[in-house]
Amino acid sequence: MVVDPRRLELLLELSRRGSMAAVADALHVTTSTVSQQIAALAREAGVALVEPDGRRVRLTPAGRRLADHAVTVLAALEAARADLDPGATPTGEVRVAAFASAVRRSLLPVVRRLAVDHPDVHVRIHEHEPTECLALLAADEVDLALTYDYNLSPATFEPGLESRPLWSAAWSLAVPTAERRSGGTALQVFEAFRDHDWIVNSRGTADEAAVRTVASMAGFAPRIVHRADSLELVEDMIVAGLGVGLLPADRRPARGVALCRLSRPGISLRAYAVARRGRTAWPPLALVLREVAAR
Repeated sequence: MVVDPRRLELLLELSRRGSMAAVADALHVTTSTVSQQIAALAREAGVALVEPDGRRVRLTPAGRRLADHAVTVLAALEAARADLDPGATPTGEVRVAAFASAVRRSLLPVVRRLAVDHPDVHVRIHEHEPTECLALLAADEVDLALTYDYNLSPATFEPGLESRPLWSAAWSLAVPTAERRSGGTALQVFEAFRDHDWIVNSRGTADEAAVRTVASMAGFAPRIVHRADSLELVEDMIVAGLGVGLLPADRRPARGVALCRLSRPGISLRAYAVARRGRTAWPPLALVLREVAAR
């Protein structure tokens, strides 16, 4: 059954006021309008909703049951309007999928702040790599995705998604301390390690694409041997002599690991906040987006 909520409102008022004339006076419409709309609602419902009661009318049993449902339906619609009002007080649960660095850098400070300033907004965090985050967003299993790309391997987003840049961070080539190299361009640094095995991400291909791009510019194809998602594990593998790989330039490396600065070209990770187009006005999501962008 498909019914017009406005007609449900008229039926509910009729159940409370007892006459169509009283409903008309209360809602500033004509009695004829009330009568026509109640009749239209009866056709939509497929049952009689009113019956004569002397010179007045009264609700039938079906009309009373529908009026009872109207209380719940109209309350839910009002709650939905309030929830979607951009000016409404944010309240609700925001589901966020994000890569680990974004969880630490962007989400955890926001969660702590919201707990104090907006206790009715709750953030649910799912740690994933960008392709996994976007898949969850497409399936409507999360409301917000924090993803990344590299400047040498730019990402593209589907037309139905809205992306906002957040922050960027330079990355360096991590090598064994004993093989540290200082100075030179990225091409010269890569050239110095062309015969080494290389370590890249196991759950994404963005860093591998960046590595292959710089290596190609230096005139060789890197020998990709190992794949690991954890930065700590990448460091352990480098210390074990299993190869070299990219790590954040601002990261304090583990003992036995040295970072070689990369420039001309540099390699930068770029973080984004991505949501489904048309959803960002929802007050709790809009609030989380503002807080994340401020980090």
